[in-house]
Amino acid sequence: MEKYEVKNIYGKKGSLSVRVPGSKSITNRALLTAALAEGESLLDGILFSDDTRYFMGCLKALGIKTEISERQCTARIFGCGGKLPVKTAEINVGSAGTAARFITALLAVCDGEFFIDSSDQMKKRPMKPLLDSLTSLGAEIEYKGAEGFFPFVIKGKNPDISSVEVDIDKSSQFLSALLIVSPLFRNGADIAVKGTHGMNYVKITADMMADFGVKTERTVDGDFKTAPNQHYIGRYYEVEADLSAACYFYAMAAVLGISVTVKNVFKNTVQGDIGFIKVLEEMGCTAEETEGGICLTGPKDGRLKGVEADLSGFSDQTLTLAAIAPYASSPVTIKGIAHIRGQECDRINAITQNLNAMGVKTEETEDGVKIYPSEPKPCEVETFNDHRVAMSFAVTGLRADGIVIKNPSCCKKTFENYFDVFNSCLNALSSTSMPNADTVEAIKELENGEGFRFEGSTEELFSSINTD
Repeated sequence: MEKYEVKNIYGKKGSLSVRVPGSKSITNRALLTAALAEGESLLDGILFSDDTRYFMGCLKALGIKTEISERQCTARIFGCGGKLPVKTAEINVGSAGTAARFITALLAVCDGEFFIDSSDQMKKRPMKPLLDSLTSLGAEIEYKGAEGFFPFVIKGKNPDISSVEVDIDKSSQFLSALLIVSPLFRNGADIAVKGTHGMNYVKITADMMADFGVKTERTVDGDFKTAPNQHYIGRYYEVEADLSAACYFYAMAAVLGISVTVKNVFKNTVQGDIGFIKVLEEMGCTAEETEGGICLTGPKDGRLKGVEADLSGFSDQTLTLAAIAPYASSPVTIKGIAHIRGQECDRINAITQNLNAMGVKTEETEDGVKIYPSEPKPCEVETFNDHRVAMSFAVTGLRADGIVIKNPSCCKKTFENYFDVFNSCLNALSSTSMPNADTVEAIKELENGEGFRFEGSTEELFSSINTD
């Protein structure tokens, strides 16, 4: 599919229940901690996408035994006890930022010599702050291209140095990478941290390390200490639903004025994107935790309020907020997101370029953007091969004519059947009490697919969607 034409369904009413894949952030952290653990782990509910498949491929190339079931969304990992089975390998991290940072840190603290390559997109993304930290620990890096970027050969060394400093202004993954491999330091780890970006993701890392048996402590100065002689222990681990993915469907509720429940998303989540729910509440939505998951209801007819929001703690939702901002009653200001210029694309520029093409006025700043609401005009959305651009601006098209998403297949990076699930929602909301061709196809997807779910019979499906 080269292009996806979004269907304007504004005015349709109903309630939806949606199931999204497992969290990418949690999946990748679980894969690495389980790989380093003593014993066997069963990871349940994991995400299968381009990023996670690259991560699993890296583990396989490094000699980690795995048993994967995409159908059951499980991975059985046979841990290496902190000692890689191989001392040389060639691996490719693709465009997976988490794999790029985590696997690089792992190889830097293990004896051996490894060649690491990536996609062209990943070769443009920042790595130098992490690589500087790793070389200070004794790793040697031989660049095969531009200094500070992929590809390179890394000669690892089990560090006897315990102190290391890392700058996380460009990515908190640099710190998470060091933390996850810190039990491999001979004398424990003292990690001095420069910057505060993305600490919600760092908390996920620390919590999951504890789940697998390793405790790291944050000092009053904001640094981290991991005591020596700790080991990850294999276990059963269930991965939460991906809140980043869930937020696109909550945004759908916001702009259409309907109710959407995302299965297995709860307020006690460890994922920082829960902060986006609070932003939507400030804009006039209501959120209720049900037995199945959080149900978010948009204001009547999608009449959203303007808001000023610091998204530094959940920056993946910057594009989502920008995509619904044209429908607010006053300007929407997003700040604290300078680092997203160095992600899959310059995401701030992607926002301004696409909204301006829709006739929506924006003001771009170094660390954010201000959006002046107005009715979006027909536009082909340039996705820059960035999954979040594609998924976010699809929501804009739900109440505007002529919004077309170019290269929608880029979503396979994290949510490969996103537009299948998206279409199921539209078909359900567009259907009447009598099945039509679109509705029959939607029901087939409900029965056979893995994304969208209604609980109950077909008759209950129709009665639960109050269409106008």
